[in-house]
Amino acid sequence: MKLIIGLGNYGIEYEKTRHNYGFMVIDAFQKENNFPEFNMDKDSNSLVSKENNIILIKPQTYMNNSGTAVRKIANFYKISNKDIIVVHDDADVNLGEIKIAEDRGSAGHNGVESIINELKTKEFTRLRMGINSEDPSYSEPISRGEGLEAIVLKNFSTSEQVIVDETIKKALQKLKELI
Repeated sequence: MKLIIGLGNYGIEYEKTRHNYGFMVIDAFQKENNFPEFNMDKDSNSLVSKENNIILIKPQTYMNNSGTAVRKIANFYKISNKDIIVVHDDADVNLGEIKIAEDRGSAGHNGVESIINELKTKEFTRLRMGINSEDPSYSEPISRGEGLEAIVLKNFSTSEQVIVDETIKKALQKLKELI
């Protein structure tokens, strides 16, 4: 069984922010593969969609507490760490790029750090979705510009959204390969 986690923040005000890139990918995967609608699992405080041997989750705990939800779902379904895939935004990766990381630290991503702390391991796979942009609406690349917290809570610009939509298609292919 595979557990695929999209990281983000719940709430309409965060829906299109950079920090919700993981949710965007998971939503696209759910739709493309005709998974059932997401339902709330109160025990894990997550939106869950399950089809065959794949479970999709979107923790509703806010980013920094995502690990609690992941641990509860992984324990309930007895999913091994090697069968966990986390999809998240990454300010160290350029917009339009995806990097796969396995058995690596969080690199300062609080959602990933929460998962590492709760699972007590970093032995899982991550799809790192780049959000670092040269868009002229930002004075400089986001990883060096204003505070990271302010950046990840910004929406993608219209020109960036075109890149995001194409990158999500690539991410869906990469998820299929990882599964």
